Amino acid sequence: MGFLSWIIVGLIAGWLANQFMRGGRGNLVTDIVVGVVGGLVGGWLAGTLFGVPNAVNGVNFVSIVVAFLGAVVAIAIVRALPGRSPL
Repeated sequence: MGFLSWIIVGLIAGWLANQFMRGGRGNLVTDIVVGVVGGLVGGWLAGTLFGVPNAVNGVNFVSIVVAFLGAVVAIAIVRALPGRSPL
């Protein structure tokens, strides 16, 4: 997956995760970072838990859903850490 694809999927998934987890208080850069991290976490979880190779493989519905779910998990983990400010 190319750099531009990561940015597009990250933007969409990050925005959706921010809307879902905290009412959309993020900005464009935060949404992209959260979405890209979500793509990495979601892709790793999909491969490890469900045996799905290359779960995030371009700008498509499945990639966005996997990145969104990964972003939600990443936000929840960060919020659970003691002494951290919520994302």
